[in-house]
Amino acid sequence: MTEQPVPRWAYRLAHMIPLLTLPSGLWRLGLVGGSSMGMLVDGQPAYLIGTGQKVYVVSLSIFSELVALTAFGLVKRWGEVVPRWIPVIGGRRVAPYAAVIPAVAGALGLIAIWTFGFRDVFTDHFIPFSTTAWKTLMIACYAPLQLWGPALLLLTWAYYRRRVTAPAVAASVR
Repeated sequence: MTEQPVPRWAYRLAHMIPLLTLPSGLWRLGLVGGSSMGMLVDGQPAYLIGTGQKVYVVSLSIFSELVALTAFGLVKRWGEVVPRWIPVIGGRRVAPYAAVIPAVAGALGLIAIWTFGFRDVFTDHFIPFSTTAWKTLMIACYAPLQLWGPALLLLTWAYYRRRVTAPAVAASVR
């Protein structure tokens, strides 16, 4: 349980964030599995990626999910008090801005990355695909990433209101 109640919508949104990153990770794993996923290189299916690329793609997919899971810190107790099992700082309160500042920076970074990443989606400069169906699948898998940054900003705002604004109002009433 957190110090101030977490709004139901914020709790649900925190659980949705990892689901926003999942489709793109699964799409990338198709490449690791040997499918071209409809992508073309010099007009030919891009079937083979090297071992180093496979390691990178799997690592990127896992890393993306782990980063998305950090959103739970904005609605769970461990986002307010450091878990006791962590050496030196375990059991101490998390300073609200120690969570707010990195979360806002991360959210703005995600917005910038995915705005830039999607800049050519509907132009002739996008990745060539063998069929429109493959291109549509890829866009459908990556489109939820456009929501990751704004969702994290909204969740951070709710955390800020709970951890900074609500205690300040309560203190001024006393």
